[in-house]
Amino acid sequence: RRAVAEILGLSETDLWPQTLSRLPAPEPPATKIIATYPHRWAVPRATWLQLFGRAQHEIGILAYAGLFLAEDSGIIQLIADKARGGVNVRILLGDPDSPKVAERGTDEGIGESMAAKIRNSLVLYQPLHDLEHVAIRLHDTVLYNSIYRGDDDLLINPQAYGIAAAHAPVLHLRKASTGDMASTYLDSFERVWAHAKLL
Repeated sequence: RRAVAEILGLSETDLWPQTLSRLPAPEPPATKIIATYPHRWAVPRATWLQLFGRAQHEIGILAYAGLFLAEDSGIIQLIADKARGGVNVRILLGDPDSPKVAERGTDEGIGESMAAKIRNSLVLYQPLHDLEHVAIRLHDTVLYNSIYRGDDDLLINPQAYGIAAAHAPVLHLRKASTGDMASTYLDSFERVWAHAKLL
């Protein structure tokens, strides 16, 4: 049956529909990939608003600077409103005095501007700092991925050597089960959080 179906360019169930009931049910995907974007700058603003706006329990941001979010007063206001509504918000930014941040600035060809961007972000995130349910920490890790979380939805921005994060691709994932691809990134977030220092 398989050989005949391949020759005809059809599926077995197209040719023999009665076999459909005997085929095993397909496994549900462990992680749902909602979308992919060639660059972070190509992610529509509406996607960021939905990611954070739909969160009922947890918002998480892991980046070096996250300046593009900090500069968006509408997103800052949305995150503040979610925190006031009881959503836990955790923000992890790079320690501007970290050698790893300096190295990333060198790798991207922007030198000390990376640390300056982080300091700028810290000022812009200040309205969130004193809110209940918001915690901001500084990390000193090699950042392999920026992670943006709204409950079980994640935007993952993999880092590429010598490429600014804004120009690297983004994966929009939805957690479907424990041990799936999204869980790997969530575990990574927790590891960085555990070793970061409170601002």
